[in-house]
Amino acid sequence: MKKSPLLLLLGFLVACSSGKTISTGSAPAAPAPAASAAQPHIDAVRQQFAPDKRVALFDVKHEGNVLSGETNMPEAKAALLERLRASNITFQDSLQVLPEAELGGKHQGTITISVANLRSQPKHSAELATQATMGTPVRVWKKEDGWYLVQTPDGYLAWVDYGGLALMDEETFNNWQKGEKLLYTNPYGFAYAAADAKAATVSDMVYGDVVVLKNKSKNFFEVAFPDGRTAFIPAADAVKYSEWVASRKPTEQNLVETSKRMLGVPYLWGGTSFKGVDCSGFTKTVYFMNGLVLPRDASQQVHLGELIDTQNGWNNMRPGDLLFFGVPAKDGKPERVVHVGMWIGGNQEFIHSAGRVRINSMNPTAANHDANELKRFLRAKRISPQQTLIDLREKPLYSEIKQ
Repeated sequence: MKKSPLLLLLGFLVACSSGKTISTGSAPAAPAPAASAAQPHIDAVRQQFAPDKRVALFDVKHEGNVLSGETNMPEAKAALLERLRASNITFQDSLQVLPEAELGGKHQGTITISVANLRSQPKHSAELATQATMGTPVRVWKKEDGWYLVQTPDGYLAWVDYGGLALMDEETFNNWQKGEKLLYTNPYGFAYAAADAKAATVSDMVYGDVVVLKNKSKNFFEVAFPDGRTAFIPAADAVKYSEWVASRKPTEQNLVETSKRMLGVPYLWGGTSFKGVDCSGFTKTVYFMNGLVLPRDASQQVHLGELIDTQNGWNNMRPGDLLFFGVPAKDGKPERVVHVGMWIGGNQEFIHSAGRVRINSMNPTAANHDANELKRFLRAKRISPQQTLIDLREKPLYSEIKQ
């Protein structure tokens, strides 16, 4: 049955949410217990250390004088215990600080498939929260069945299944980081079992995949994957990571050019790769291609950068500026940022992921005008390299970090 235009419109209105709910375990929520004297202190510490549960874990409760739950922040636990003691609140400390002991010291990991789907709960049927490309280093916090709760370099917490992760102890991880890296630069492609494009494939590859360079022949790189597999990649499809990162110049022109390389890529809720992107995954990928790491979600990206004055039109906008859309605060309800796009100039045009990566205009007279986005426009921000989470030209994300 065909959907009505109204239903289609409603689908686009909620297509790129402000954030995703990440579960740190599969147990169903229990009924709310009676209020504890410790609860105001728990809430205060949570607000101080973990106001955004997408990037910080503080799942704590106090019942029957037992303080239980888990956190990945020792400093948050210490602050809570200090508050409880100062208030003479009795408690038995059963609050676990991650990483959990069951990991056996393997608290590091590296993504080992072209694009790993990271989910909101430890099961394949759960919501796709985000993605991570091959070679991405992650912090590993806990395991549930064949799933691992990991934290990506942008701070995002989500679950990855065992097939997408090479689990490592500190020594193994450091040895991997020391290897000379190669970055895949084609949107899509393959790694082969031999230096021959007709050979069997070892893996598919996407832009941003990072592997260790072993050898180079005339037409192929021999590479190693994080899980120990070896393969051959056409030399025309990759570049040494050191050369790639040194060449990153996030100028207005480069941001626009790289964004247009993704035109037509399908919308995918939770997607952050050439296999599919949601709205914030698209802007995140464009900035990554220019050497900069943004937060995962639109409601996080909106807090970066310099506010641009758009009260009297679009004259102050520059290519690369981000536009945020949603529902303004009203009647005591907070603002909801649900969509983001990037300004490219021209006839008041911006590029965004809505159904697919496309170009629309804020100009009501333009053929590609998007009246819906104009109606729900909130504000625009200009983000300098210094205001991003990570400038890859400055931080050795894929190499050994010197102490």
